[in-house]
Amino acid sequence: MVLQESGEMYLETILVLSENGASVRSIDVAEHMNYSKPSVSRAMGLLRQGGYIVMDKSGYITLTESGKQVAETIYERHVILSEFLKKIGVDPVTATNDACKIEHAISAESFTALKDFLKDLA
Repeated sequence: MVLQESGEMYLETILVLSENGASVRSIDVAEHMNYSKPSVSRAMGLLRQGGYIVMDKSGYITLTESGKQVAETIYERHVILSEFLKKIGVDPVTATNDACKIEHAISAESFTALKDFLKDLA
């Protein structure tokens, strides 16, 4: 199953919520993303079918190894792109919003080159 941008966003949200120490349920994802419960429920079903998440009988969501890998990749892109945009003078809110769009479209090659470039500046 090839993930679309929305699937990546759901996985990233689950990662962020779970790193805050909380158990994650579909309702938490819906509230965090400001999406409807039915939309999130459908997405969770697709992510479960794709092997990206598991859900226990109480509805708590855990990322599988492949789900965690995708989520961490997207989250790293988000953080680095946001910081880069802020460093070049973009307003923090705009930088965060733009990073959210770019993180799903940027190639691995371009992202690696950007990361290397930023390391060289440090």
